[in-house]
Amino acid sequence: MARIDEIAPDVFRISIYVPDFGMQFNHFLIQDEEPLLFATGFRMFFPEMQEAVAKIMNPAKLRWIGFSHFESDECGALNQWLKIAPHSEAVSGFVSGMVNINDFADRPAHLLQNGEVLNIGQKKLRYISTPHVPHGWDAGLFFEENDRTLLTSDLFHQNGDTAPLSKESLAERARETLLAFEEGPLAGYVPYNRKTDRILQNLGELEPRTLAVMHGSSFSGNGKQEIQNLREVWKSVMEETKDQTRFGN
Repeated sequence: MARIDEIAPDVFRISIYVPDFGMQFNHFLIQDEEPLLFATGFRMFFPEMQEAVAKIMNPAKLRWIGFSHFESDECGALNQWLKIAPHSEAVSGFVSGMVNINDFADRPAHLLQNGEVLNIGQKKLRYISTPHVPHGWDAGLFFEENDRTLLTSDLFHQNGDTAPLSKESLAERARETLLAFEEGPLAGYVPYNRKTDRILQNLGELEPRTLAVMHGSSFSGNGKQEIQNLREVWKSVMEETKDQTRFGN
């Protein structure tokens, strides 16, 4: 059964733990005049997700469906949500819309330029293009400007059935997960080159207060410092694994 926790004002974390994968899949519902769901989950999650959303609001009144990049856990159930919420639209960046979503989705997506703000009522979500961060040419993130919540997608990925929200640093847990991936068949989970660090630095300059993490605990506190911690983790892991094909100059 999905677990629901409010991790920031009107930001609800809907978490489904999958023991076979050893990880949580977290989805974020932002309540406002035009509610937004960030990450649809897999198609197989849809009944459980619909039931969880219904505990917070009428799923048919969902207005926006966002995600970071084209991947099954990010937007696999998109068309199922579009069907039950007749006035809803996918919202994504220009690249995502043009190369993936406008072909995949049953209705055209609302496309945002880098830095454009989506006003959903009291909350304002700025779209930030982050190509290949965490991965995928089409990647982008959303930053809620009033309460300073950054929807991070796979950044800060931690395996395990973790607490909903932490005030302690997530960086070392993220390091453990990244190293585990690098040592197995999922090596290359995140790329790293000279542009990656600049993107992470720019995200830190937003000074988020909450980091809404897709796999593992979310974070409450000094988001700028925590993103700096992640920058150091990513650099050190790429150096430790000596994968020069991905550790660009």
